[in-house]
Amino acid sequence: MDKNAIKKFAVWARTELIARVSLKSVEYGITEGNIEEANVDSVGGKVLTADEKKQRQALIAEINDKGYKQVMEEVAYTWFNRFSALRFMEVNGYLPSHVRVFTDEENNFKPQIITEAIHLNLDGLDMEKVYELKDAEKTEELYKYLLIVQCNALNKILPGMFQKIADYTELLLPDNLLREGSVIQQMIELIPEDDWKDAVQIIGWLYQYYNSEKKDDVFAALKKNVKITKENIPAATQLFTPDWIVRYMVENSLGRLWLEGHPDVKEQLLPTEEEQSAYAAGDRDPEDAKWHYYLEEAEQEPEVQAQLIEIRKEYAALTPDQLKVIDPCSGSGHILAYMFDVLMKIYEAYGYTTREAVASIVENNLYGLDIDDRAAQLAYFAVMMKARQYDRRFFSRGMQPHVYSIIESNHVDKFAVDYFCNGDMKLTTTMDTIISELHDAKEYGSILTVTPQDWSTLYDRFAEITEDINMSRETALRELLPLVQVAETLAQKYDAVVTNPPYMGTSGMSAKLSDYVKKNYPDSKSDLFAVFIEHCGQIAKKNGYQAMITQHAWMFLSSFEKLRVKLLNTDIVNMAHLGARAFEEIGGEVVQTTSFVICKSYVRAYKGEYCRLIEPTTQQGKEDMFLDKEKCYVTSQSNFSKIPGSPIAYWVSTNFVNAFVNPKLSNVASVQEGLKTADNDRFIRFWHEINIIKSNLLSKNNGQKWIWHTKGGQFRRWYGNNDSVLNYENNGYELRNFKKASLTGTDNYYKENITWTRISTGKASFRYTPEGSIPNMAGLCLYCNDILYFIALLNSVVVGKCLEIMNPTINYPPGTIANIPIRYSDDSKDLIDAKAKENIELSKADWNLFETSWDFQHHPLLCKVSTIAEAFDQWQTECDDRFNQLKANEEELNRIFIDIYGLQDELIPEVENKDVTVRKADLGRDIRSFISYAVGCMFGRYSLDIPGLVYAGGNFDEKYCRWISQFGDHANEKIDADGQLIEGGWAGSSLWKYDGVRVGNQWCKASYPPDTDNIIPICDDEYFEDDIVGLFVEFVKTVYGEETLDENLKFIADALGGKGQPKDVIRNYFLNDFYKDHCKIYQKRPIYWLFDSGKKNGFKALIYMHRYQPDTIARIRTDYVHEQQARYRTAIADLEQRIANTSTGERVKLKKKLTTLQAQDTEIRTYEEKIHHLADQMISIDLDDGVKKNYAIFQDVLAKIK
Repeated sequence: MDKNAIKKFAVWARTELIARVSLKSVEYGITEGNIEEANVDSVGGKVLTADEKKQRQALIAEINDKGYKQVMEEVAYTWFNRFSALRFMEVNGYLPSHVRVFTDEENNFKPQIITEAIHLNLDGLDMEKVYELKDAEKTEELYKYLLIVQCNALNKILPGMFQKIADYTELLLPDNLLREGSVIQQMIELIPEDDWKDAVQIIGWLYQYYNSEKKDDVFAALKKNVKITKENIPAATQLFTPDWIVRYMVENSLGRLWLEGHPDVKEQLLPTEEEQSAYAAGDRDPEDAKWHYYLEEAEQEPEVQAQLIEIRKEYAALTPDQLKVIDPCSGSGHILAYMFDVLMKIYEAYGYTTREAVASIVENNLYGLDIDDRAAQLAYFAVMMKARQYDRRFFSRGMQPHVYSIIESNHVDKFAVDYFCNGDMKLTTTMDTIISELHDAKEYGSILTVTPQDWSTLYDRFAEITEDINMSRETALRELLPLVQVAETLAQKYDAVVTNPPYMGTSGMSAKLSDYVKKNYPDSKSDLFAVFIEHCGQIAKKNGYQAMITQHAWMFLSSFEKLRVKLLNTDIVNMAHLGARAFEEIGGEVVQTTSFVICKSYVRAYKGEYCRLIEPTTQQGKEDMFLDKEKCYVTSQSNFSKIPGSPIAYWVSTNFVNAFVNPKLSNVASVQEGLKTADNDRFIRFWHEINIIKSNLLSKNNGQKWIWHTKGGQFRRWYGNNDSVLNYENNGYELRNFKKASLTGTDNYYKENITWTRISTGKASFRYTPEGSIPNMAGLCLYCNDILYFIALLNSVVVGKCLEIMNPTINYPPGTIANIPIRYSDDSKDLIDAKAKENIELSKADWNLFETSWDFQHHPLLCKVSTIAEAFDQWQTECDDRFNQLKANEEELNRIFIDIYGLQDELIPEVENKDVTVRKADLGRDIRSFISYAVGCMFGRYSLDIPGLVYAGGNFDEKYCRWISQFGDHANEKIDADGQLIEGGWAGSSLWKYDGVRVGNQWCKASYPPDTDNIIPICDDEYFEDDIVGLFVEFVKTVYGEETLDENLKFIADALGGKGQPKDVIRNYFLNDFYKDHCKIYQKRPIYWLFDSGKKNGFKALIYMHRYQPDTIARIRTDYVHEQQARYRTAIADLEQRIANTSTGERVKLKKKLTTLQAQDTEIRTYEEKIHHLADQMISIDLDDGVKKNYAIFQDVLAKIK
């Protein structure tokens, strides 16, 4: 099946159909912004027929009720469904007329229904109209008429798909259906005919892909806190279940129930070992209907087996027609269709004829519900097509399946109810109850609980009024009968409940749904899939089965612990634990799933079989592992309750389970969440954005405005991820008074702790935080008296395994960490503490060797050597030594804790290189960071004369001065601590270059002075004295000496990967890549801002945001932009003169250069106008506002942050 083609068509078709349907509505005076009066006789000069007036009035009423966009959406998907159904039926020869609607016999887009029009025998066909349209050669109009008549004719056998089109959907049938590029033509051309042979697959994928863009829109809105409405729940939650998982669920629930009561038919229904081996190897016969995904029950203890035998006596008494099965979230009908197949095998094994089996399945066994009208239509269609597949004459038998869309009673006609009840108080009470319970039913879907009623009495009354002539009869049959059918389906109990429910957290729920779930399903309220787990258990009969595929969070998360306790009072028969990527359409690790089968019985010490399929990263890989019976575990679910939180940790050995019989971490430590600001943009900054003087990062003064804020971060152990600060001025006055903020654990603020990231992309990692920080809710904390011992334990393989058992998700909440079992060893404690302390120091040293740390001292390539190559070799050795030592220490700690817990047979101490979280040398990265450090020195953020951060806010003249060259050894007598002259000065001295730096309490000559005006141009040639490449070359010469300058520049250029002369390579890096690297390193909050005229490189210049002054932009304009413009004009004039006086060959080269210069000149001229506007405003910025707000002020003249 070509899913790419199906997706391409379905996504396009939705947009196309909505546009065409909307265009059609314009013809009838209806647009989103305006609707002409409902009772008009003509629109736009077109006189309306009686039918058109009626249809138009119905359309307007619907728009007034649901809104214009929703109605256009519904009409579009109604026609999409009809087109899809007709195409399937014509390809498979299921149309009663045996005349193709869209193609000829050779599958060409030449509808056979047109060529055979005068020979058609369709109910309702007006042959005079056919002749009239043919004679007038109105082929398009004839086709639309025939299409509508065909749909109406199919209403007789498929009313659930082809409702009578005497309503507004007929009015809005798009025009030009026969044109090249129409929806019908594209459907035929894009989707191969063979793909239409399997109704379940083609309908399922069309449904999923048709909704995909709307699904994206719904989730985009959800990010803006727009709740998911009842109309959008289907698009947000639908997901086509892989075929093998459907087979697994149905075979192990419905199939199991039958086989356990009728074991004598196993040979008929289950494959032999040879057949199963061939199937697993990929040798599959399309006609093979054996149950290849059935799992035999695990071997049970004798006392358990005795209880199971009693239960199965009930199964043995069942006959096929007594079985009731349901998919309460049927979607496009995949599960229902396979239930049909399995039921057919059961009936055949019991001795029924095919025709009898089909009739009984439709009448007695199969039920389906969905909240989405369109999905219910498709599920209904899938079941009808499955019946037709088995019984060629099924359409003539007048039978309809129990597959319904959830409907609401909100607009039920009161007169119809009164007529139906006819004064019968019992009927009135019954109908009042049903109407009350189905009010707003589409808000809740199949989780509604409906009171059982005397259904036969209700259906008898419907039969009674069928031939009545009362004016309310039609309304009663149209509105009340579907209500009763849905209510009965919701109220019944079932032998097997099989479904893939919607996945939707409380944050996405509407207020009504959220309130209903909290009230009726308090133990599973966190997500709709969990609510369905609980509800499906309620609608299953005693000793019945439920089979589902859901997110696997319920197995582990603390928020589902009460639900787990409930489920552990039933029997988990088996499970296919899928993990991530079980669905081809969902990538990444976020959606992790499990499929499972539960029997609504409770036999103590029952053993289930669990298939652990989380390792394969593809849908096919998981199926292959399942069929090969790899990673299968048999365990008693009584073990689960021995582990804190009762996780479904089926893979854990008895020995490891016993490890949990120890004191919990919460007995000796306080595990806490941090604060929630409710507005991070307002209260949180990266540390590099702010004026460092106003923080406690260097001063260690906790009374400052900006306080170190731990908030999780990437996978990193021992130390690091320190990049944020919190506005906690005046003891957090503003934050404490911010309406939605939540401050917890304030007594522990500023205390040393162990922190970790709540939501990780993989394993948990624990880091030491010294005194001075306030934690965020994303960076949880543990406070204790024995930090070294516990951080060693937490980072060990033992705790890693415990967490995998307790909560193998990407979420590590406080409750999970608090439940970690602890064991002390006095004999090993000193060694553990020593190793933990060394690991913290190793990790801290690594963290501080990069400029993203506020404790960064100098770049590691600044060594007392003459070449950067030698410096890198030394750095590489240092990194390797640190990495290897940390790895060795971690493995030693693992060995110690494995011995302490007695898990020598369960765990190994080795640590993979990818889990050692200090960095190794990387030539490309480290050369780029060397360049970044050089730029920092150019701006005075760093200095070659002083370790650490020199200037990041405050008075720049307190750090650097201008007159060292003039005063020499007398500088400290002439210049004060603020960098000002003590006794006056020379005229214009404020423009002199900085040449001094304050080292301790003394002014000294700077080895590498900072740029004077905080403006460093980046040009494609060395046009300016302070050109960035020239400054960088000077930096390299200062660090390593002049003798090796060329060698060092070549080394740097080679590391950057460019071709050409070293200076050209370095210049190209500054022009094209430096700023991208800078934005990445500083997490899209750059401290150096790139003024950029555009893609032609007409003008570029960097400034350092902490040195920005109100006149900075004016200086850029007058001192740099104007000067560059003058250069361009001069160069252009010179080139034009040279071109006029040169040979042909040289002229081509010069013209190319001239074109480049002219483009740059044009670009800089436009840029000058923009920068002029800003320069005149003399704008000030406040560093407290952060990069995001300040950068936006100048966004028209700055490079985009990528």
